[in-house]
Amino acid sequence: MSSAAHQKFCDSLPAEERMLVVLRDELYSKSWERMLADLKDRLKGRPYIFKLVNRIQDDISRIEKLQDYEKKNNVNLAEFIKGEKA
Repeated sequence: MSSAAHQKFCDSLPAEERMLVVLRDELYSKSWERMLADLKDRLKGRPYIFKLVNRIQDDISRIEKLQDYEKKNNVNLAEFIKGEKA
């Protein structure tokens, strides 16, 4: 896929998904796995870092979608998110 296609994909993401990409890079050293583990720990009542309001399952689904896109296209979506800050 071209850079323009990745940009179009990122531009079409809802704010919640763009924020997850930004948080992944800033809080989890660009690791979807660490971010998912943190959310799943929260669901199990274990110590956690991630602070979202009662939408953990939705965020896990969003993360899996974004992670899949990045793997399939060998791209870091954060490079296409403009002006977003956590």
